[in-house]
Amino acid sequence: MNLSAHGSSTFPVEVTHISTHGIWILAHGCELFMPYSDFPWFKDQRLSDILSVVELSPGHFYWPNLDIDLTQEIIENPQRFPNISI
Repeated sequence: MNLSAHGSSTFPVEVTHISTHGIWILAHGCELFMPYSDFPWFKDQRLSDILSVVELSPGHFYWPNLDIDLTQEIIENPQRFPNISI
């Protein structure tokens, strides 16, 4: 378990692949895919900002440099959460 700069606990998560179609993250042995069509906020962002992800609690992911906050449920079922803003 890592400690963030602010002292709160975070859990291990990592970006495993970035392609022209989307981003894959790995958390707790589960690989999740985020296509840009459902998660357009990641497209055209800096690599270092995409790689800078923390898991604040199990299944709750946060990209502090992009101010993007997603849950595993949203990633796995984007059709259930259609509010996309660009």
